[in-house]
Amino acid sequence: MLVLPDREAAEEAADEAVRRFGLDEEPQIVREALAGEDDAEDAQWLVVLEDPDGELDRAALRELADEYEGWLETE
Repeated sequence: MLVLPDREAAEEAADEAVRRFGLDEEPQIVREALAGEDDAEDAQWLVVLEDPDGELDRAALRELADEYEGWLETE
């Protein structure tokens, strides 16, 4: 899952993930509030990537997240 600062970054990163990794389906984009935060401005955008066989390169996913000022969350 990629954690990104805004919807635009999440949408662009999802499109780029499909292109770079040859994904069969578009990743799901979800808005998630940070734990303990009540302010909607503090919500993060998640790009949920399905990888049941563990084939996606984590370093490449981290690099993609970094390009959009986000990070890779593995749990």
